[in-house]
Amino acid sequence: MEVTVGYRLLTTLILTLHFGFLAYLVVGGFLAWRWPRTIWLHLVAVGWGVLVVAAQLTCPLTWAEDWSRRRAGEAGLSRGFIDRYLEGVVYPERYTALAQAVVVLVVAGSWAGLLIRRHRGLSPVRTDRRPPADPSDRQLPSDREMPSDRAR
Repeated sequence: MEVTVGYRLLTTLILTLHFGFLAYLVVGGFLAWRWPRTIWLHLVAVGWGVLVVAAQLTCPLTWAEDWSRRRAGEAGLSRGFIDRYLEGVVYPERYTALAQAVVVLVVAGSWAGLLIRRHRGLSPVRTDRRPPADPSDRQLPSDREMPSDRAR
C-alpha cells in the first residue's frame, strides 16, 4: 500500500514537471527579457518540443508517467500528455492546429521582443530596487528640498 502511494506521488510530481515544462516552453522567451542568458535553455526546450510534435516521439516525461501509473496499479496511458490533459480540456481537439499556431506566435513574439530589446540596448527589466553602489550618488532625506521649504 505504501509503495502504491509513493508511485502515485511520483506520478503527481511528473505531471507537475510536465505542465511546468510546457508553461516554460510557451512563456520562457519572456523570462529571457529579464534573464537574457536563459534564452539558450529556452531554445533547447522549444527545439525539443518541436521535435516531439513533428517526429511524434514519446516524451520521456510521458514515458515516466506511464511507468509510475503502472507501478501504482493504475492503467497505463493510451495517449500522450497533450492529448490526455490539454486537448478537449483546455481547447477542443478540432483546434489543435490553432493552439499550436498560437504557441508558435507567442514564442516567436517573445524572441522578437528580446531581439528588439537587445538591438535598442535596453538592459534586462529590473525588479529590484537596490540603492546606487556609490554612496555619494544617493540623495539623503536631509539633502532634499521639502515641499514646505518652497513656500517660504
